[in-house]
Amino acid sequence: MDRLTEMEAFATVVDQGGFTDAAKKMGISKSAVSKHVSALETRLGARLLNRTTRRVSPTEIGLAYYDRARRVLNDAGEADALVTSMQVAPSGLLRISVATDFGVNHLSPALGSFLTDFPDITVNMVLNNRFVELISEGFDMAIRIGELEDSTLRARKLTETTKRMIASPAYFAQYGRPEKIDDLNGHKLLHYSNQSNSAVWRLTAPSGERRQVRTAGWLTVNDGQSLLNACIGGLGIAYLPSFLYADAMRQGLVEDVIPTLPVETQGIYAVYPPGRFVQPKVRAFVDFLVHAFAGKGPNDW
Repeated sequence: MDRLTEMEAFATVVDQGGFTDAAKKMGISKSAVSKHVSALETRLGARLLNRTTRRVSPTEIGLAYYDRARRVLNDAGEADALVTSMQVAPSGLLRISVATDFGVNHLSPALGSFLTDFPDITVNMVLNNRFVELISEGFDMAIRIGELEDSTLRARKLTETTKRMIASPAYFAQYGRPEKIDDLNGHKLLHYSNQSNSAVWRLTAPSGERRQVRTAGWLTVNDGQSLLNACIGGLGIAYLPSFLYADAMRQGLVEDVIPTLPVETQGIYAVYPPGRFVQPKVRAFVDFLVHAFAGKGPNDW
């Protein structure tokens, strides 16, 4: 007899408390259930069930075997479900949380190709600059930049970005160029307003020492593109990711403020809730993003 069928018959008897209800649950005869359990006990050389005229209960050995058997059966069921889900065309509503700057500049332009490839998926993209609680807030996935704080989520790295202090040639002409981290105290800094530590820049000195710069911003904005525009306009020094400043730097509109400092590199990740298998719509979008950003890198934005 099939080993999994024997396990299923035994576990169902334990779950249902008897052979009659187990037979109804499995859709087979009571005698067939009894034969499967008897074959299992014979193969194992142990009595797994205490049988009386009124009730059936697992023996001590049977209870220990039940725990392992139930795990095997659950895994087998999930394996079957995985195969089924992987053959189903991705569909349904996909809710995504993404940082505003990255969403506007890089994710939005890519959505057209994705929706064309997967017409049965509808996307609800929410732009914000906070770490949402995926499950409790009803998101299927998020795009996150930098260190991942929630280790319980599954994550797939899409690409990387660098982060630099930048300023315009006009700013340097008016205020001079800082040569070291301590010189920043005498300069005009531009900050994000929607971050709890917006007034703190964590920088690495040429020696490798990690430094914190705490200076009030001359201008504080809750949008990275606006900070970049202010920076290009000569209003101050901004600390921004390369996916925002790269084009402006190529055009000579902004420059690296202190080129001798080590460049900060941050990962860009797709994160989604943990589980034995990924929803087809989420898997399809993550695979799409990996392909879409394959040619991108810290200095390729």
